[in-house]
Amino acid sequence: MGVAEVFDAAAGGYDGARRRLVPCFDAFYGTAVEVAAPPLRAALAAGRTPQVLDLGAGTGLLSLLLAAAVPGVRPTLVDAAPAMLAVAADHLRSRGVTHRTVRADLADPLPAGRYDAVVSALAVHHLDDAGKRDLYRRAAAALAPGGVFVNAEQVAAPTPELDRRYHEVWLAQAAALGSDADEIAAAEGRMAYDRPAPVTEQCRWLTEAGLVDVDCFFKQWRFAVLGGRRG
Repeated sequence: MGVAEVFDAAAGGYDGARRRLVPCFDAFYGTAVEVAAPPLRAALAAGRTPQVLDLGAGTGLLSLLLAAAVPGVRPTLVDAAPAMLAVAADHLRSRGVTHRTVRADLADPLPAGRYDAVVSALAVHHLDDAGKRDLYRRAAAALAPGGVFVNAEQVAAPTPELDRRYHEVWLAQAAALGSDADEIAAAEGRMAYDRPAPVTEQCRWLTEAGLVDVDCFFKQWRFAVLGGRRG
């Protein structure tokens, strides 16, 4: 079974578990929105419709948060899992958010256009390191001048011992928030497809892709928000 099939199978209950399986949910997603919002607001102020490209969009959670923070954005959601995209489209339609969905893998060419923000949440870590670097180059090239790339990501620790500690902390936090054994086991099954990379490496790759003001804007154990701006 591939990554898309695994996430399609989880689409129905995916959102309900987010706050338990991402213990730092509010700060994690909130930081991603804060980093992405300025060029979107600048586009509105200039009389344009802010364009967002959401990579590995899943059920559309990050696009929905951006639409709530900056009303008037137009997200393009890319995902390889059709059931996840269907859930995302339902959510966006119910909130009156103009959008389009594109079924594609992250290794496929990006939808044509220039975007004020290219964003992703908990998806890029499914690529190997070469795939991540290639995606970062393509995402940077898709940005309008002044646009930002934001990756709210699950990252690797710099050492195997710390990776083990990351996992211990995550297990304890998820259980404390109400995740039962079945939910945690299902999440760990999906994690078998993960290929996370450390923050320092990913920030270097973002800089090599041509972005400026690259930083890790938030980090709590395995959850981090990385990004940069097109100069």
